[in-house]
Amino acid sequence: MQLLVSPASLEEAKASLAADIVDVKRPAEGSLGANFPWIIRAIKELVQKPVSAAIGDYAYLPGGASLAALGAAAAGADYIKIGLMFDGEDKARDVIEAVVRAVKENYPEKMVVIAAYSDFKRLDTISPMDMAPLAAAAGADYAMIDTGIKDGKSTFAFMDEALLSSFCEMNKKNKIRSALAGSLRFEDLPVLKRINPDLIGVRGMVCGGDRTAMVRSDLVAKAIAMVH
Repeated sequence: MQLLVSPASLEEAKASLAADIVDVKRPAEGSLGANFPWIIRAIKELVQKPVSAAIGDYAYLPGGASLAALGAAAAGADYIKIGLMFDGEDKARDVIEAVVRAVKENYPEKMVVIAAYSDFKRLDTISPMDMAPLAAAAGADYAMIDTGIKDGKSTFAFMDEALLSSFCEMNKKNKIRSALAGSLRFEDLPVLKRINPDLIGVRGMVCGGDRTAMVRSDLVAKAIAMVH
């Protein structure tokens, strides 16, 4: 299990260097809010490890999503991550296939991460269990669960250990990796280690519980020690 930490700025990225993967996002623009390409590029030049970039919580806009995915890859991101903020398997397939094609045709070595939301019922969006097989069939590298509304409720408020374990087991059978995120806390780490996804993503945990605060290097160090 690897730890992904999501800084929003170059200063925060410097505090995130102990993480396995440094993820670039802009919390002001949503759960998976996209940051600027120059921020992605600057963080990529700073860190000597994989860099991930979120491109947004997308409506059904396959053209826009594919162009944003290509832009994030061109800016230096090694992992390109999108959230599906809509419902419908056919629509999800369109967006996933467009994003995977945009990245893989130009940067075949880069990773595509497709996210759905644990709180999909209150969002009226596609469920993670329905999204993941589509991501696997399209050639994405990771199927991810996050929370779409950042109100302090974690993924565990909407999906229990058994369901999250089923998600990871299904992905393993479908030959796609699993990532879990969504207002995770330090006290969730023992359960997460039992579930054993390939990757967990955090921000609020390493900001002292408030995702709008600054990433703290001491909390990143604590998290990486507990994960490993």
